[in-house]
Amino acid sequence: MKLLFIESKQKNFPDKVSIIEIKKLPKKLFLAYSIQYKDLAIKIKKQLEKEKIKVEKFQQVLGCSNIYNKDKLPVLLIGSGEFHLINLYLQSPIIYKLENNKIMRIQDSDIKRFTAYRKSALIKFLSAKSIGILVSTKPGQENIQKATDLKKILEKKQKSVCIFLSNNIDISQFENFDIDSWVNTACPGLSFDNPDIINYSELPAL
Repeated sequence: MKLLFIESKQKNFPDKVSIIEIKKLPKKLFLAYSIQYKDLAIKIKKQLEKEKIKVEKFQQVLGCSNIYNKDKLPVLLIGSGEFHLINLYLQSPIIYKLENNKIMRIQDSDIKRFTAYRKSALIKFLSAKSIGILVSTKPGQENIQKATDLKKILEKKQKSVCIFLSNNIDISQFENFDIDSWVNTACPGLSFDNPDIINYSELPAL
């Protein structure tokens, strides 16, 4: 079956952000956007640069992947909803979001609360004897090579490891398997409501 991917665009959104709002931002940042807001993001980028704010990186953000932010730049997200923001919590120390033509900084307390929650997943992984590695067959989320490489590493550490491959990963079925910790190589959103799941990107050096 052939697939046709069509970009969905957000309409009826202001083309500019007020100068008062822009002054809330640092002088250098990472500008991220969800695909619906691509056209707006391009306009905002030009406006920021005109106001002497250096956009070091400009990238579409996916809930299913990480942004390349090795320098830990502050991030301004142009998008909607909490899904992308939650993923950014794991990747950036300072996060702003543009919402209703207002720029708001995500509170440090919110980030600390979320990272503490994710720390419990790491502790479970480190103490686990049996580990399940989740792999999605969906295009853009499939990471079977990462899963097989990780399996080999963990087995050398005397861990019992199984790979679970599925098009639709249902976390309600986890109780049917004798698994202490789950490693997610698919969409990071799977881990946000389950402390038994750690994302591949959250793993320590092994």
